[in-house]
Amino acid sequence: MVPSEVLRQAKILVVDDQEVNLELVQDVFESRDYSNVITCSNPLHVAGILNETPVDLILLDINMPVLDGFGVLSLINQKFSGGYKPPVIMLTAQNDQSNRNKALNSGGNDYVMKPFDQNELVKRVELQLENWFLRKRLMEQNQKLDQKVRERTKELNEANLEIVQRLGRAGEYRDNETGNHVKRVSLFSYWIAKQCGLSEEHARLIELGSPMHDIGKIGVSDNILLKPGKLSSEEFQAMQNHVLIGAKILEDSKSEVLKVAYKIALTHHEKYDGKGYPNGLSGKDIPIEGRIVAIADVFDALTSERPYKAAWSVEKAIDLLEKEKGKHFDPDLVDCFVQVLPEILKVRETYFEA
Repeated sequence: MVPSEVLRQAKILVVDDQEVNLELVQDVFESRDYSNVITCSNPLHVAGILNETPVDLILLDINMPVLDGFGVLSLINQKFSGGYKPPVIMLTAQNDQSNRNKALNSGGNDYVMKPFDQNELVKRVELQLENWFLRKRLMEQNQKLDQKVRERTKELNEANLEIVQRLGRAGEYRDNETGNHVKRVSLFSYWIAKQCGLSEEHARLIELGSPMHDIGKIGVSDNILLKPGKLSSEEFQAMQNHVLIGAKILEDSKSEVLKVAYKIALTHHEKYDGKGYPNGLSGKDIPIEGRIVAIADVFDALTSERPYKAAWSVEKAIDLLEKEKGKHFDPDLVDCFVQVLPEILKVRETYFEA
């Protein structure tokens, strides 16, 4: 139940072209301690009133010149098309079933005949107001619940992203301390994906999945991973197995993120000309996720300092990407990378490592 004092604070808009009718309705409700009754004698002003003042119920006459009650009701329906519409009670002196049906079918909540019984009118208004306030309360509770769900979902997504990034770092730290490498690669990949026309959802999945690209390094021997000199052919083959190990770790997941991560882990060392590993895929046979991360990973590796090399300049790294178009890299995706270079540089600045 809604407390009576709440009902009496309701804002009621009365629309009728006859001033005498407006005064009568206003007196009826004010005599019962309703203190927020608004009257309008010009139906063309209703839209302006609703824009400026939230109302809880509308008493609407049907027979009015210029714009009748059904026309006003249509405007009200449009005004509240995106949310909850306050109840509308139609008032008319025409006692015919077709008008009643039209009023209810057009979005009216009730229908009262003139001359009306004052007690009946008040009771009908109070009934509609009770329903209205209960609906509003439910709507507010649902909005609070939706907000909590959104906040909780955001927290879970952030936690999942952090877990993925930290697992990605686990693979990176096996052979060198690259710190923010996985963050940079994931954001580089996002911008390339957006520029090449992938949807926001797909681009975000690539961003979320790419930190796992080298997770398979946790299965490679330290003797190989930490060897300071050049690897033998057998050692290099063992090193290449990290993509298969990573794919094995990530395969058969129901998670959309991990499905994308699986593709990336398995294919980010494939080359556009078919000379990569592990399966020698070429061109568009390489999943786009792997083609995108290949560019992001190589660019970040080139422009980052390592114990065994100095960092390349951005210009020198881009020159290499351009030279490797159609060989190591998808030429269209290299062009996309260059087109989003301002965003790439912002990411590097944000996650820079001295």
